Amino acid sequence: MGRTGRPERKTPRRPSPAVRAGVDTGGTFTDVVVWEGGRLSNRKVLSTPRDPSQAIFEGLGDVLGGAPGAFIVHGTTVATNALLQRKGGRVALITTAGFEDVLAIGRQTRRDLYSLRPEDRFELIPAGLRFGVRERTLYTGRVERPVSRTEVRGIIARARKAGARAVAVCLLHSYVNPRNEEVIAQELEKAGMMASVSSRLLPEHREYERTSTTAINATLMPVMDRYLTELDRRLGRSELRIMQSNEGYITSARARLEPIKTALSGPAGGVVGARVLAVAAGIPNVISFDMGGTSTDVSLIEGRIRRTHEARIGDFPIRLPIIDIHSVGAGGGSIAFTDRGGSLRVGPQSAGADPGPACYGLGDLPTVTDANLCLGRLDADFFLGGKMRIYPERSRAAVGALGRRIGKSMLDTALGIVAVANANMEKAIRVISVERGHDPRGFALFPFGGAGGMHAAEMAAHLGLPTIVVPRNAGVLSAFGLLMADSIKDYTRSLMKPDSLVTLPELEKEFRGLEEASRRDMAEDGFADKDLVLERSLDCRYLGQSYEIDVPYRKGRTAARAFLEAFHSRHKALYSYRHDGRPVEIVNLRVKAVAVTPKVPLVKERGSPVMDPRAVVGRQSIVCGRSAHDGLVLDRSRLRAGNSVRGPALVIDPESTIYLPPGHAARVDGYSNLIIRKGAAR
Repeated sequence: MGRTGRPERKTPRRPSPAVRAGVDTGGTFTDVVVWEGGRLSNRKVLSTPRDPSQAIFEGLGDVLGGAPGAFIVHGTTVATNALLQRKGGRVALITTAGFEDVLAIGRQTRRDLYSLRPEDRFELIPAGLRFGVRERTLYTGRVERPVSRTEVRGIIARARKAGARAVAVCLLHSYVNPRNEEVIAQELEKAGMMASVSSRLLPEHREYERTSTTAINATLMPVMDRYLTELDRRLGRSELRIMQSNEGYITSARARLEPIKTALSGPAGGVVGARVLAVAAGIPNVISFDMGGTSTDVSLIEGRIRRTHEARIGDFPIRLPIIDIHSVGAGGGSIAFTDRGGSLRVGPQSAGADPGPACYGLGDLPTVTDANLCLGRLDADFFLGGKMRIYPERSRAAVGALGRRIGKSMLDTALGIVAVANANMEKAIRVISVERGHDPRGFALFPFGGAGGMHAAEMAAHLGLPTIVVPRNAGVLSAFGLLMADSIKDYTRSLMKPDSLVTLPELEKEFRGLEEASRRDMAEDGFADKDLVLERSLDCRYLGQSYEIDVPYRKGRTAARAFLEAFHSRHKALYSYRHDGRPVEIVNLRVKAVAVTPKVPLVKERGSPVMDPRAVVGRQSIVCGRSAHDGLVLDRSRLRAGNSVRGPALVIDPESTIYLPPGHAARVDGYSNLIIRKGAAR
């Protein structure tokens, strides 16, 4: 593999549908879904944070041992954790002389506008590793001063001596003409150093965001290269693909060169799975709600997955096509505590997989999972399908101890922990709905993850969402979504012209150039033209604005009027006004290339209102509000299409639990989704 942004040219085999596996590594659990011999199987094992591959091979065990090779799509947290924990590799920056401090200066924006205390700023690349090279490319693309190879070699020697393992290259206006960056990339390749090159990764304007994204990618390259190289070696003849944040996967070779694109790969798999099942269920407008052990990820799906080009992971801004996902530190393992004022708080600190919630038997800190167990919203005898023993008495002791500190009973404290966690997650849903111009009442809630079903009913009631759709095997939906993903690559080119100066033939020529590049890259990955779906879009803004809106672009004589109307309409939906007579600037052209791959077929079952008596596995006390109710405990695997359930009840499967409060009813649809509404089952 080339180490400067270009993978070695080889044509991998097309994905074989015989044995396919989706592997999602989370902070607490690693989920595996396998499609083999026409049937799905799944498993959930505790994650191994020190070496994530241990849990992967534990989950895949029999698959790798019994098959000559499998096609594996992996959603990984390696890049995210390296960023959040600031454990990336030591890297250098080569930029245009005079712009060495772009990363340190930033945008001069503050999260807490009225705080009198200055914010701490983490220097991603220290000043001693930021090097300026004497060169200049004008905004028109004309190279006014070529880069000196001799000067570059000297900088590379200094960077290597300083211990840099990778180099970020980001020159002024290289998004228009990358010639000088390519010279530096060639010298880095000769020197055998990893390089993150901005004109290959993000050929767009905005100097700070481009430099930040390129630098973050460089810091992740050593980490991801080490992890994926070892994972590839241990997988043997199996084919490994890595999920990106843009709803599609790429080869592991490309992921080692562009690890920043995998930063939200696990949550992306969940959103893909949610959309596929929601559309099949006839409810295309949903808010996906993925509550795991460490965090909760939410995304709004309005028939299709919404994407953005701006995101932040921890303190680091990135600018790449990415699913519009909002994450909060609230999960089943979130620790409950009291702040200095004596108020109850939940998260973002998590007990993770080790030691885990108090009920796991290793720790003694109260978590959201412990609170749910105290309230009877978990079946202690069926945790992970009965494969993992938990200790309810440890939960009661941990929650009770916290209650004594705030002067509350154990049950009142447990209710408070759940209420605070719900409030944190409801706030996240408002960010991606109300704050984006959408009324959440027009959407269904689509909960999944190990803990999503326990909190969905109460949250939907608070937010006014009329319907809840809980998929089968909700606890491993993100892994299932990886199997339903396609290979996707994104291409962009900056234009920076008002619409009056751009002709349709000019746009067509630029789009064709991007599409030709996409076909070449997809051919290298083994895909033919007939497999490809190419989607065009434009980033537009009113002339003089600072930020743009992405709108679709379709061929035809009416293309100009169509994209302008789409821009005006979208602008009004977001900001409540439009300026039809004002010039519109076309900032970027984009092409999304989708290589359609084989999927797990969804089979609709015939319905029956008669429930299998064996579906009822017990009864237990469930605390709802301030009252305890006698509720049914049902085995979800024995529920069939057409069956109905009334709360209070718990519906359990090996990976997750669904809490059905009093006054709520649920029915099973033809795809084994549990459709929950307040009131009578319909």
